[in-house]
Amino acid sequence: MPNFIEKLFGKPKQLLQETDPMKKFLIVGLGNIGSEYDETRHNIGFKILDFLAEQEDFTFENAKLGAVATFKHKGKSVVCLKPSTYMNLSGKAVKYWMDKENIGFDNILIITDDLNLPFGTIRLKGKGSNGGHNGLKDIQNVLQTTSYNRFRFGVGSDFGKGQQVDYVLGKWDTDQQKAMPERLKISTDLIRSFIFAGAKNTMNQFNGK
Repeated sequence: MPNFIEKLFGKPKQLLQETDPMKKFLIVGLGNIGSEYDETRHNIGFKILDFLAEQEDFTFENAKLGAVATFKHKGKSVVCLKPSTYMNLSGKAVKYWMDKENIGFDNILIITDDLNLPFGTIRLKGKGSNGGHNGLKDIQNVLQTTSYNRFRFGVGSDFGKGQQVDYVLGKWDTDQQKAMPERLKISTDLIRSFIFAGAKNTMNQFNGK
């Protein structure tokens, strides 16, 4: 059926003009759409990509399953994605854009919040468990693998028993807001390093910063 549809309508047009899969990257910031989720800890993936957009002077546009934008970095072509599927169904958007742009697992990076890391701590890993994170859990289920790059941004765990949901959906406190610009800059430096230097070199340079 997919081949018949492609013959009838043609393949969906790719955003990237690059034909070499090794030079194509997908950077996904996880979060929830809607103004009520703006500036919440769970939306750090969106926030980091918005900061990158300011630095690289690109604009997100609404597309299938998310807001997307493209930019180039040192000869590499990049698609940035903020899924519109809500956090718990992020996998569908990730897989759609991987397939559409023909981007392999080695060249995708998922940005997510992490309760197990102190606020502002950044950590890149090439594989691992979902750590109880519903967005990563869905991506793992859809992609059928745990071997994809994930960039975890620590949001801390300063909450009482049974208050986890309220905490991650809560706003940054005053001290966190003050520290955020510096943390965002390091985060976008990590993304550019991942694109140009690869995951292993980026881990060595940035993990624990």
